[in-house]
Amino acid sequence: MVTRLSHFFLRTLREDPADAEVTSHRLLVRAGYIRRTAPGIFSWLPLGLKVKARIEAIIREEMANAGAYEVHFPALVPADPYKESGRYDAYGDGIFRLSDRRGADYLLAPTHEELFTLLVKDLYSSYKDLPLAIYQIQDKYRDEARPRAGLLRGREFTMKDAYSFDWNDEGLDASYQAQRDAYERIFQRLGLEYVIVQADNGLMGGARSEEFLHPTPVGEDTFVRSAGGYAANVEAFETVVPEPIPFDGLGSPVIFDSPNTPTIATLVEHANAHLPVPAPGIAGPATADATAWTAAHTLKNVVLALTHLDGTREVVVVGIPGDRDVDDKRVEVAFAPAAVEPATDADFEANPLLVRGYIGPWSETGAMLGEESATGIRYLLDPRVVDGTAWITGANSDEKHVHTLVAGRDFAGDGFIEVASVRAGDAAPDGSGPVELARGMEIGHVFQLGRFFADTLGLKVLDPNGKLVTVTMGSYGIGVTRILAILAELNNDEKGLVWPASVAPFDVHVVATGKDAAAFELAESASAELEASGLDVLYDDRPKVSPGVKFADAELVGVPRVLVAGRGAADGQVELWNRRTGDRETLPLAEALARLTA
Repeated sequence: MVTRLSHFFLRTLREDPADAEVTSHRLLVRAGYIRRTAPGIFSWLPLGLKVKARIEAIIREEMANAGAYEVHFPALVPADPYKESGRYDAYGDGIFRLSDRRGADYLLAPTHEELFTLLVKDLYSSYKDLPLAIYQIQDKYRDEARPRAGLLRGREFTMKDAYSFDWNDEGLDASYQAQRDAYERIFQRLGLEYVIVQADNGLMGGARSEEFLHPTPVGEDTFVRSAGGYAANVEAFETVVPEPIPFDGLGSPVIFDSPNTPTIATLVEHANAHLPVPAPGIAGPATADATAWTAAHTLKNVVLALTHLDGTREVVVVGIPGDRDVDDKRVEVAFAPAAVEPATDADFEANPLLVRGYIGPWSETGAMLGEESATGIRYLLDPRVVDGTAWITGANSDEKHVHTLVAGRDFAGDGFIEVASVRAGDAAPDGSGPVELARGMEIGHVFQLGRFFADTLGLKVLDPNGKLVTVTMGSYGIGVTRILAILAELNNDEKGLVWPASVAPFDVHVVATGKDAAAFELAESASAELEASGLDVLYDDRPKVSPGVKFADAELVGVPRVLVAGRGAADGQVELWNRRTGDRETLPLAEALARLTA
């Protein structure tokens, strides 16, 4: 049946919503696809649901081609499985928790690994039942601290999450590849550029984790890639560790007065004013020919406070080259599942050996190599701080620093940690050359979960020898509503949305203009014929609405093909628009219909 705009639930807006930060948010609200209900929560209107359904149809087709079967879990789920897996606490403030009238704990599911695992445990018991791949398209809920950018980062969002179940690792590899291939087909059909990057495995471990990122300036993820094909999220980037440097011939540590130098910039300025030029090899071969002190010669000591799952608080110090900053996302991943924040005044008061602005791993009267750190606090090092590198750093005394402090001779860390920022020009860990940085938005994630959930929840099957083995799992997610927003970001012009044909809410937008009954009769006939040919038609049959308003609505709504019956209707002439190319031409109705139905 032809959808008539005179009866359709649609109201367009001429002004941008006040809270819209990005193009997709602005246009989806103005064109009547979504309406804001609360921060990060949107109501879906008929146009939005139609686009969403078309995206989901492509996903369902490719999931079927990959051998996956659709299920559907509730959004409101009992807390017990999440408590058993440890994620009820690990999510912290990031999920919505609630209790029923009997006091039982529930949550709005942020994801459903636990329920998928328990479902298969309930129904399957033999390796003969496997491999299995099942999926759902379901709403998820996360209590984002700063929901923003419309559908790109909300508190309620729609995901496709699939899970594979195999009785051995070889089966998991095959299941993983089948899903990965399906993702490539999905994104190609949607016309989305993507980069597959190595991702962090997270708390649950697993052998392989890859994200599909769409490169976009509004992306919230930074990733790196090399001309040789390496690509990874900054969280998963691994520093190429330099070779140790012989430190024979380097002088002993020298403490020097450094008043008013609590920052790297002030320290470097002071060093250049009062210290001899750096000796060859100081801070590694890259600075062997330096003629002045730079931030790269300094060891920056960052104090962080960790809150562990049991509620205990731990202060740690991280030493990184002074020309680097701490990357928040790398810190979050490196210390997970603990929550991380900068140390507070109270933390410094509780640890009086921390001399703010002058912290270091060594002091003249304190610990030496092989003992605990000079501050008595766990001290972690950047991988670049290899044996033989020499540094300027704090002497753990007010307004004093030390130079020629040699790693491996004068100090050592309690371990190494990847928290420093990644820069363009850093070496790719696979040897494929220097990396460049780009911004991207995650649109999919394929992940070998391994046996974490199966072990935790007791999912085992009998193997061919009749022995119980723990099932190995894969997890595969796609952000449906995020993809819709990205498509809106990519497909628009100054007049409105311009959807790709594969996801447009309608195949053709027919517009009748003017007061002549012939235009409406011709548009009515054209709509019926297009619908009969199998196309989905939106017909603007609104009486007493000016052509300018109808044209503006057609351009804003964004159906890629528009047929206009107007001044030439009496002669059987129509105007055919192609919103994607901008072409418009007048031609006989029969020819226009032939083109549209070809």
